[in-house]
Amino acid sequence: MTTTPSTRTPWIVGVSGASGTPYAAATVRALLDAGEAVDLVVSRAARLTVLDETGISFRDAHWREDLAAWLGWAGEDPRLEAVRYWPAGDFAAGPSSGSYRAKGMVVVPASTAAVAGIALGLSKDLLQRAADVNLKERRPVVVCVRETPLNRGTLRHLVELDEAGAVVLPAAPGFYAGLKDVQQLVDFVAGKILDVLGVPHTLFERWRGELGSAR
Repeated sequence: MTTTPSTRTPWIVGVSGASGTPYAAATVRALLDAGEAVDLVVSRAARLTVLDETGISFRDAHWREDLAAWLGWAGEDPRLEAVRYWPAGDFAAGPSSGSYRAKGMVVVPASTAAVAGIALGLSKDLLQRAADVNLKERRPVVVCVRETPLNRGTLRHLVELDEAGAVVLPAAPGFYAGLKDVQQLVDFVAGKILDVLGVPHTLFERWRGELGSAR
């Protein structure tokens, strides 16, 4: 899909510091494979989690090559042209304003701190500010919480997000689709995210109403 600066309308993907960065990578890959534009925000805590879970350093000055490595793409993949990266501390960034063109936002994985910050409107970084902006503009917002067990405070914050119009989508893969490895479980969650966004994908085998059909 070819876009110009005046017509580009991305999905904003915010990556917070919860464990589960493979969910974020799978979501970004799937959006780009579907021809969608992506604006990426990686929190400071998420950089540590990416490093811990993958061994990859995510650096502002080298975000393109670091993102390619994180997504498992060799070299300068042309799909990266559809990505715009915004540092989490940049409060003058496009996604900080409601007038910035965007289709909506996904927070994946969403830490309990990010859940609380968005629910309370703290806007302590660009990720939280962008989520707040998209909620107030009544755009789709998906919060893929990745924590267990959940305490009462987080449960209340999740209810508040639901009441504000967000879709709370726990990182809880289904096992009915004949899944055989970890990446398939990760892709299942990414596929559920894309379903909410209305973006076509083939990340998992859909239920067809027949027991054992996925096997």
